[in-house]
Amino acid sequence: MKILVALSGGIDSSVVAHLLKEQGHELVGVRFTLWSDPLAPSIAQILPSKCCNTQTAARARETAESLGIPYHIVDLESEFKEHVVDPFLDGYRKGLTPNPCIRCNREIKFGKLIELMKEFGCERLATGHYARVAIESSDDICVTLSEKRVSPSIHFCCGKNTQDDTLFVSKCERKQKRYLLLEAIDQSKDQSYYLYGLSQEQLRHVMFPLGNMLKSDVYALAKHFGVPHDEEYRESQDLCFFPEKSPEEFLKRYLSDDLHAGNIVRRDGSVVGTHKGLPLYTIGQRRGLGIGGLKIPLEVVAKNVDANEIVVAEKESEKIQSIELKDIRWVSWKPEENADVEFECRVRSLSGRKSGHLKFHGNAGIFQFQSPQPHVASGQSLVFYRGEEVVGGGVMVDGIEN
Repeated sequence: MKILVALSGGIDSSVVAHLLKEQGHELVGVRFTLWSDPLAPSIAQILPSKCCNTQTAARARETAESLGIPYHIVDLESEFKEHVVDPFLDGYRKGLTPNPCIRCNREIKFGKLIELMKEFGCERLATGHYARVAIESSDDICVTLSEKRVSPSIHFCCGKNTQDDTLFVSKCERKQKRYLLLEAIDQSKDQSYYLYGLSQEQLRHVMFPLGNMLKSDVYALAKHFGVPHDEEYRESQDLCFFPEKSPEEFLKRYLSDDLHAGNIVRRDGSVVGTHKGLPLYTIGQRRGLGIGGLKIPLEVVAKNVDANEIVVAEKESEKIQSIELKDIRWVSWKPEENADVEFECRVRSLSGRKSGHLKFHGNAGIFQFQSPQPHVASGQSLVFYRGEEVVGGGVMVDGIEN
């Protein structure tokens, strides 16, 4: 099989390439050149915690050369700036905390990779992501259901699902396949949260060879294949387009005109401090508020953009019961609208799952948590799960206390 391999230069993508080559596949390697902050301090450009640096670029080329496969470098700087960086900055201007990785995966990485896969005559696309794709044969139209009616919230009600329980109907028309997005076996490395925005067309072509492996297995394969790394090797982490761990300095460089000092207030309106600009703070933040001398620390629970105020409360003293969602997307199936559908969810990539019910219409809805939860950052994503399956997700807007 001819496969396009995304080569970042890290251990994961290098192991994927070696593994597929050993299996006898014909490979084509590709690496993207993405936008990187030109105003960042020059000394910070080479930090090993970032995936887009000269060291990883050299490793990607070395991997392709060692395997004797074609290698292409594709410049996506302008597209990345337009579709990822600019919306990221605009979100912070509006008081949000955007998640650019989800947008990047959907619109830039996998969008362009599928195009290149077809352009280079490849059948599949392989990446080093820790996730899995399963194929489910289902029936498009259920004419008459069997006596035991299937839950109306599951539209792909016929056939066998990933949980190995079989559901039957008496008559169906037109068989079709659906591509399910599943969590990785290694929960500590799972990246499926960031992939809920992928389309069926994208999932139909993609393969994640590391999804069934533990990270320790990957390191063992790296040693087996001679993929260079040492004890000080650090995996890429944080956002890739600026060198610092947190976005604060990046936001100072690009949102200087939007950083206006203002009051930090309690719910009763009493002023307890001064902030340096709303974009520099996020919901749940406790450090760096400049408020001392308290026995119980304060945390950010709201941002009032119109008044240029940050609202704080004592740690974990406020909870929300539900969260409003927008831009809801579904991976392989869509529940019934205007019905309470039970899901587990995550509000961050590796956070613990929370149970609750979703009621939605169109691409907007409300997720009702089973128990009260801490405030969440508007602009981040809430992702729905059914077992190990990633069903979909949406962008969080406002928390509702009751």
